[in-house]
Amino acid sequence: MSAQKTIRFWLAVVASAASLALSWPYWRDFGYWAESHAMWLVYFAAGFVLAVYVFSVFFNSLSTLFEHDALERNMRAMPSDEASAGTRDAS
Repeated sequence: MSAQKTIRFWLAVVASAASLALSWPYWRDFGYWAESHAMWLVYFAAGFVLAVYVFSVFFNSLSTLFEHDALERNMRAMPSDEASAGTRDAS
């Protein structure tokens, strides 16, 4: 696993943990706890795993957007002859 992927994964875990902490019923005097605490724990565990996945996909998509923006800036910075040759080679 590359360093960027590792950083994105752990950033997703930290963001998911923050989301879990903000949604924990403790902050609401346990007013939203159901009768079955085990089902709430399953609900929070499944939500945490899903949140890590969603944050990971978001960070990967964000990285792709920045890469495309950098490529577009490089194409604009090229002289017009090189830029037209680059587009002809790509097609």
